[in-house]
Amino acid sequence: MNMTVDLCSWAANLARVQLEGLPRRWQHTQGVARQAERARAVVDDPDLLVAAAWLHDVGYAPRLVRTGVHALDGAVFLSELGAAQRLCGLVANHSCACVEARNHGLEIEWSDERTPLRDALWWADMTTTPSGGITDVSLRIDEVLDRYGPGHVVARSVAEASEGLIAAASRTERLLSGLAQV
Repeated sequence: MNMTVDLCSWAANLARVQLEGLPRRWQHTQGVARQAERARAVVDDPDLLVAAAWLHDVGYAPRLVRTGVHALDGAVFLSELGAAQRLCGLVANHSCACVEARNHGLEIEWSDERTPLRDALWWADMTTTPSGGITDVSLRIDEVLDRYGPGHVVARSVAEASEGLIAAASRTERLLSGLAQV
């Protein structure tokens, strides 16, 4: 990574280059980054949160697909670029990706940090529609289940992970509501 460019700009540009050929995925990614901006004040490293939001779905880029688990493929790509291991871990584990990886018979080499920053990334992803709008986490889970259908590994994985996704989003919303009360 070029250290003369700030992390957020680097991440946004990299995501754009990789995802602009996937218009809906790019719209979603931009929306997730906007949501992450809203949560900057509740995490220990706001720039890392926003960078992870920009890059969370980079593994969907056709040239980066290796395993078919976009979170894992994205993290491997970022690691090969020399990105910080914490950023790779956030991308690898975003929105309970460990469940989908396990359902594909794969393991994620990066640990899930289980911090407010991780929760805020999951919240940003799970409160953003495919077209970049804002939604409720439960409605987003329903949308994913409907889009993929009950037999698809992504739908099965999201259904299995739904309790963890809702809990992470709730923790972030509590932190955000605490800011509003100050």
